[in-house]
Amino acid sequence: MAKQLTYTVGSLLDEMARRFPDNEALVYPERGLRYTYKQFNEACRQLAKGLLRLGIKKGDNISIWAYNVPEWVLLQFASAKIGAILVTVNTSYKSAELEYILSQSDSTSLFMVGSFKDTNYIETLASIVPELAMSKPGKLTTAKLPYLNNIIFIGQETPAGMLNFGSIIKMGEEVPDSELNAVEASLNCHETINMQYTSGTTGFPKGVMLTHYNLVNNGFQIGECMKFTEHDRLCIPVPFFHCFGCVLGVMVCVTHASTMVPVEIFDPLKVLQTIEKEKCTAVHGVPTMFIAELEHPDFAQFDLSSMRTGIMAGSVCPIEVMKRAVKDMHVSEITSVYGQTEASPGITQTRTDDAIELRVATVGRALPGAEVKITDIETGATLPPGKQGELCARGYMVMKGYYKMPEETATVIDADGWLHTGDLAIMDENGYCKITGRIKQMIIRGGENIYPREIEEFLYTHPKISDIQVYGVPDRKYGEQVMAAVILKKGVVMTEDEVRDFCRDKIANYKIPKYVKFVDGYPMTASGKIQKFKMREMAIKELQLEDMGETA
Repeated sequence: MAKQLTYTVGSLLDEMARRFPDNEALVYPERGLRYTYKQFNEACRQLAKGLLRLGIKKGDNISIWAYNVPEWVLLQFASAKIGAILVTVNTSYKSAELEYILSQSDSTSLFMVGSFKDTNYIETLASIVPELAMSKPGKLTTAKLPYLNNIIFIGQETPAGMLNFGSIIKMGEEVPDSELNAVEASLNCHETINMQYTSGTTGFPKGVMLTHYNLVNNGFQIGECMKFTEHDRLCIPVPFFHCFGCVLGVMVCVTHASTMVPVEIFDPLKVLQTIEKEKCTAVHGVPTMFIAELEHPDFAQFDLSSMRTGIMAGSVCPIEVMKRAVKDMHVSEITSVYGQTEASPGITQTRTDDAIELRVATVGRALPGAEVKITDIETGATLPPGKQGELCARGYMVMKGYYKMPEETATVIDADGWLHTGDLAIMDENGYCKITGRIKQMIIRGGENIYPREIEEFLYTHPKISDIQVYGVPDRKYGEQVMAAVILKKGVVMTEDEVRDFCRDKIANYKIPKYVKFVDGYPMTASGKIQKFKMREMAIKELQLEDMGETA
């Protein structure tokens, strides 16, 4: 039986600060910021006391809308220490999405930075809550968002109506340690502590309720599979608002007293600089991040010899990219994790000592303490090894449910506690799983089932192709046709016919893309998930196709 931890997120940090007080916990090289575990825990306690002074209570939902700033990690642990639920807001959201999250989550407070990329957060919030500028800080009242009364600004010049993050820390001085200790002692590891909204690639985003127990144990088991210790230093360029950042990054480190070295906003050059400067032993990323790092013109100038492991996940890992990362980035023990937010997020993982073939061709086997089965899409019966069906998971990592959405929860978690992922997979006799596509992404052309992953893996082997996404588009005759969106390597030229000729005689004719489009990038969620439904919509317009609706 896998070891199960019963720490709350806050008591876990207390324990690590006691056992490894002088180990570096959090490092921001560009800011000159370095916290040992002892210092980091003290800073989180101070902020937790400030939150109490502000009137935030156990069970309150508080939102954070920020990229990977230090305050994010402090708030993750400070809120956990008082039992407040941290609602993580996607950094790419605009006004309608932000309003939906704040409203649906019943958030009492919003912690935010000033802007991100092309979005001015201050103006965006003002368009939702025009009363803010005229209201007293901490006393906001708005009919549209009746729960929301605090806006806390992370940064220098605090806009009208907002409190400054620094002042919250200062407020903590007025609260005795005994008050915080009493609150922390009242918490239960099975209480909700984190709420993340699913990317919303279909329908409205749903608030996934995750507990201390979910996050601590998932972080611990994933770190164990990577052989993490207090000597590891993890470069974290993936966003904190997503499980990849705040669990596979932050919780993996804190459960092993490892060092977190975040990159505030992804930039391949900054990742390479950070790894070299801080002698990182591990790095996380979605495949597109690894591609950007490997193909950076200055890649060869960096010493990455300190590297050992990491995680490539978030979307399907191309075999060629994984092989290049192992060889050129020295991540000989890199792993892939498969999961989803509803499983906090890890379900399966490859192990550091798995053969390279397993690590590049599968998403591993069930994490310790997790159960995985493949079921028939039609009947729900458990399938034997080698048969394709829906991957289902059960165990400590499954969410409590969707916030205020009991019916939606019941559609994904059955009466026996199995989470239905909606992903197609095949499991071998040793329990290793291959994800073959999403149930909704399967292309059905003239009655033939086509799995985009298979075509993508094949086309990745073409020397001119850097990245490839395959999806179905409507067709009057066959129901659907195959379309490929191709990103070329720098400085090369390719024709549509070249792509098709490469496929001929190598894959079945019905799998050869009828449409080929050369692109510079893909529409993505901020967490790095490629949105194929958007590519399909764009193709329907550009090719003037008639949408036949869902085919699967």
